[in-house]
Amino acid sequence: MKSLAEPKIKELVLDVLKPRTPSLPVFATFLAELPGVENVEVSLVEKNERTESLVVIIQGGDIIYDSLKEHMGKQGAVIHSVDKVLVETEE
Repeated sequence: MKSLAEPKIKELVLDVLKPRTPSLPVFATFLAELPGVENVEVSLVEKNERTESLVVIIQGGDIIYDSLKEHMGKQGAVIHSVDKVLVETEE
């Protein structure tokens, strides 16, 4: 009989709004510090005097959404929407 494994978030595609600082490389590196995160891709969609709209793709072995949201908030970033989620279970 198979034992049920805990589902884990493996990928998120997010629409994010952040202040102009920190820079995109610094912001991406900051996100990559989180446990469970293996890859971070950040693309600039639009910017104005004070903010930047981004598409953020996070990949990893076990991404904890609430921790990610809280971590982004430390840089003044806000998740506007979750546009894609990949969840897997492992045996």
